[in-house]
Amino acid sequence: MLNSAEHEPNLSYYKPNLSALTIGPLEVSHAEQLCTWRYEEPYERFNWPSWDQMQQDGIEFGDPVLRAEQYGAILDERQRLIGYAQFFPMGSVTRLGLGLYPDLCGQGLGSSVVGLIAAEALRRCPGNEIDLEVLVWNVRAIRAYEKAGFSITDTYLRPSFSGGEPEWFHCMVYEAPR
Repeated sequence: MLNSAEHEPNLSYYKPNLSALTIGPLEVSHAEQLCTWRYEEPYERFNWPSWDQMQQDGIEFGDPVLRAEQYGAILDERQRLIGYAQFFPMGSVTRLGLGLYPDLCGQGLGSSVVGLIAAEALRRCPGNEIDLEVLVWNVRAIRAYEKAGFSITDTYLRPSFSGGEPEWFHCMVYEAPR
């Protein structure tokens, strides 16, 4: 996998074949790997707790039922984990959550990855609206989401992901290409 020393590509030139990216089940080995990914400031808030802690608390993909129902692994052409997606059902809306391997962030892959995730969400629930939430300061992500076909429909204050002070978020809705 990407972050194990024997399989990690030289990320100074690595760029996955975007047309070969796939979404598969998020296996336990993928979940363990996600818990080792570390983002630099100001993105460190997106770091997951340890795998042991996630399993102990039964949170997010640490819960095997939730992992199977809502999470997917984004795999490159060599079946290496480069990201993950969450497909959270909210009535007639599928809310997306996602993450990309930290060393691949900011390299222009985001819109292709988000487009792949949105297409998978539509495949899973064809009649649902597809949306996501993004912190208003995360301009890098907002640009990628807009390029993938999302647009800002609302801005609101809500509790942060980490449970700290409330923060401002945009809700962005996907408009599928016609």
